[in-house]
Amino acid sequence: MDERIDQRIIDLYDQYTHTPFDRRTFLERLATLAGGMAAATALLPLLQANKASAAQIDPEDQRVATQIVKYPGATGELRGYLAKPRNKSTPSPGVVVIHENRGLTPYTEDVARRLAFAGYVALAPDLLSPAGGTPSNEDTAREMIGKLDSGQTLQNAVASVKWLRDRKETTGRIGAVGFCWGGGLVGRMAAADPTLDAAVVFYGQTPDLATVPNIKAPLLLHYAGLDARINANVPAFQEALDKAGQRYELHRYEGANHAFHNDTSAARYDAAAAKLAWERTLAFFDRELQSGVKRD
Repeated sequence: MDERIDQRIIDLYDQYTHTPFDRRTFLERLATLAGGMAAATALLPLLQANKASAAQIDPEDQRVATQIVKYPGATGELRGYLAKPRNKSTPSPGVVVIHENRGLTPYTEDVARRLAFAGYVALAPDLLSPAGGTPSNEDTAREMIGKLDSGQTLQNAVASVKWLRDRKETTGRIGAVGFCWGGGLVGRMAAADPTLDAAVVFYGQTPDLATVPNIKAPLLLHYAGLDARINANVPAFQEALDKAGQRYELHRYEGANHAFHNDTSAARYDAAAAKLAWERTLAFFDRELQSGVKRD
């Protein structure tokens, strides 16, 4: 996070991106906090995603093979971004990467490449496919996300797991990782799909507590210390997990904001927290997915 930015401004941006008030209202409130519209305008590039910076693993890196794929979802054809180790002769475990409420962005595609670089076959579905696909404008994408049918979206996410499991280049052991909106969806996927082998949640809304006993996959849960909106529901989620005897690992990153892993948003990105959370994620997937053989 850029320490020069008032925490109230970051909280306002988080509120704007997750609750229904319009851009004009957001800018007016931002100008009040920043000390004028000129200062507010200067802050916007730090708050919004800079798509050009989303390349920890270059799309042209010859160690990773990528392609756009189309496959059957529960409600029609889905589009996705597939990344895998190049020239690997044996199958690898798979990971489904669920995007934020901005849709399938360059950041999400880069996360898929990072997983491929670590030895996984990664599928990042565009869950806005039923609405025509992710638009370039992130405000429009958030509006479209809000109009998706929640049940159908869950079915499409589960269908993505099945499609990846059935690919010949995977071992059949499939995990999922999701960020923000996608983190919440991964929690719901874990409760809805007993075949999921591992689930990682980055600062996502907790699932319906009544569904917690249905979770079969081990969970890795990452939360940001300053993320009051999400953290309010975490204690009850932990209590439900403990009561159900679920296997989970929970980490809270003190001083970090919601979306701290997204390195395209300078205001909220926390390099130290992101690095540690990613190391823990890879260790978790290595432990839970690398063992075992392809299932029938």
